[in-house]
Amino acid sequence: MPAVDSGRHCQSITLTPGSKLPDWLLTSQQPVKLSGYINHWQAVQCGKQSADDLCQHLLKFYTGEPLGFFFGAPDINGRFFYNNDMSGFNFEKVAADLGLILRKLLDTLLMSSPPSIFIGGTHLQQYLPGFETQNPKVPVPHAQPRNGLWVGNKTRVAIHQDLPLNIACCVAGRRRFTLFPPDQTPNLYIGPLDNTPSGQPVSLVDLHDIDEQRFPRFRLAMAHMQIAELEAGDALFIPSMWWHEVEALAPFNLLINYWWRTTPDYMDAPINALQHALLSIGGLPPAEKQIWQHMFNHYIFNQHGTQHDHIPVEARGILGQPGEENARRLRSLLLQALNR
Repeated sequence: MPAVDSGRHCQSITLTPGSKLPDWLLTSQQPVKLSGYINHWQAVQCGKQSADDLCQHLLKFYTGEPLGFFFGAPDINGRFFYNNDMSGFNFEKVAADLGLILRKLLDTLLMSSPPSIFIGGTHLQQYLPGFETQNPKVPVPHAQPRNGLWVGNKTRVAIHQDLPLNIACCVAGRRRFTLFPPDQTPNLYIGPLDNTPSGQPVSLVDLHDIDEQRFPRFRLAMAHMQIAELEAGDALFIPSMWWHEVEALAPFNLLINYWWRTTPDYMDAPINALQHALLSIGGLPPAEKQIWQHMFNHYIFNQHGTQHDHIPVEARGILGQPGEENARRLRSLLLQALNR
């Protein structure tokens, strides 16, 4: 199958830069491109002048604390991934001074076959406090969203998904997002849950060289694929759990993103429940698995919310109203069960 180079472009809207995000967007179940939404940022304007100007702008806010970055040989062609037998990875992760990393990145601009350099998901507020004084934060509905800093040359982050809602802001360069809805998981050929390149499970499909014989169902996922191409100043809203590959297309690229959740802080990440299910249900005989599928449908995925009405409210225990007290009870039960 040829490489993916086209697809249905996601919805695009134009808002006044920095304006309030509409309520319908924040509850959308589809990705939405926000054209020119961060054009008012000083960092965007610096980047349009030159990569060097943008680097100097970043360093004004830098604390001096070493930060991690990914380094790959020229032959990986920017694709940070597993090595050939999946026993490890095709890159190294090291820590260095931001000024040094940026100088190495600027040096690669003149190379015909540069190494791949990538700062991925670094906590913006930890390393660049004060950045938002000249680059006002996107007004997402959370008091303390997590900010990620992504800087590099022509690189690719494999298809993955994130639990939080996400607004990704292209500050400099160009980015292509290739997105798939959550229900396409069976067609994306996801790799290991624990041995991952950067924390999240990733698809094993290479969008630049699709092996149709090894991944035949991927063609089904492509029927649902959406593309978002961002220029400097654009942003993209990504709903929770949408699969996406991110490709940096320019010799120098910078992206800032905002992650946030709308659920209460006492709730755990659902991936923890999946891992526990692998431990307790994954090895059961098929007939028993089906029984537990019915149990989960009754207790967890029942949309009516009336399945416990026959139990007096004061006697429902962990089946009662979700909240911090109930969360503590459940954690206590789980700890007792796991510490056997």
